Amino acid sequence: MIYLDNSATTKPYPEVLTLYTTISSQYFGNPSSLHSVGMEAEQVLNHARKKIAHFLSCQKEQLLFTSGGTEANVLAIKGIVTKEKSAHMITTTVEHASVYETVRQLEDAGHEVTYLQGDAFGRVTVEQVKDAIKKNTVLVSIGHVQGELGTIQPIQELAEMLSAYPRIQFHVDAVQSLLKVPIGSLSNIDLMTLSSHKIHGTNGTGLLYAKNPSLVKPILYGGGQEQSLRPGSEHVAGIACFAKALEMGASVANKEQERLLSLRKLVIHELEQIKGVFINSPVSNSAPHILNVSIPAIKAEVLVQSLSQEKIYVSTQSACSTKTGAPSRILLGAGHDRQRAETAIRISLSFLTTEEEMTTCIKALKRLVPKLQEVT
Repeated sequence: MIYLDNSATTKPYPEVLTLYTTISSQYFGNPSSLHSVGMEAEQVLNHARKKIAHFLSCQKEQLLFTSGGTEANVLAIKGIVTKEKSAHMITTTVEHASVYETVRQLEDAGHEVTYLQGDAFGRVTVEQVKDAIKKNTVLVSIGHVQGELGTIQPIQELAEMLSAYPRIQFHVDAVQSLLKVPIGSLSNIDLMTLSSHKIHGTNGTGLLYAKNPSLVKPILYGGGQEQSLRPGSEHVAGIACFAKALEMGASVANKEQERLLSLRKLVIHELEQIKGVFINSPVSNSAPHILNVSIPAIKAEVLVQSLSQEKIYVSTQSACSTKTGAPSRILLGAGHDRQRAETAIRISLSFLTTEEEMTTCIKALKRLVPKLQEVT
């Protein structure tokens, strides 16, 4: 099996799975319980929280654990906007569905939204964001790395510009950039979303970094966990695995980023030899693990299934949008036509991807594409 859908999810490290089993069997107590079993689980939770806070150079009280990146994004956006009677927010046309659909819902509820369209890669400029700011703007939500194209947004430059507007909260969805692209300083970022299963952790654990948690209002109500901002028993094993995956990934991140960048360049060079292939991802200033291409005359689903029959697994678009059957909203949002959006596939790598796997994938594409183009 050659798994190249790592932007959807990654294979957990064996060490992570071992830790998950250990904690689930030996520290299964509820960390909110007052007895010793609960207190042991609480110690595991606190240890993981401290490790992640150390990695992010923030306070542990600034971390709110959630069920995943989607919940963290929704908490960030609704937690800021819904406390306002009539707010304005700024985002882009190429955000992940959890951001895009949440913003649309708030728009239906009467709030105002500016959707910025960037260049052909979905990249927006600081000037675009600055020009869109209004007196009632309370939130700017922009992803660091676009999950289908790999485009890197100018997060640090945006954060510096927005620091002059203390009323505006700046939310960054960094799910796709964690360990792949340096995030930089959090000093001017107010809210940031991360997820465990994108870095060889386990599914079901995300977190929201909040510089000032008191500014966020809960979207769920119940117990007092996570400073009463995210009620419900914490997923202790998943959170511990998040910290473990982060620790393991961080130790090799710099080396792996360079290796993935070289692999990506190799793939681009080879794919450009195939007649008619369009490279949708930016060649430079792009995440090293994401490559999006369109191959005219072949529906993306057909190519994905043909590769799947050879046990090579790529995707058509973000996993959260794949089953809609619609052309890529992201490519349309970046200004491409419907044909290009319908024929786009995403190849996404991880720290476990090998050069041999990529060579096999390229050979398969060179063999399959001409055949499929003949019959369509």
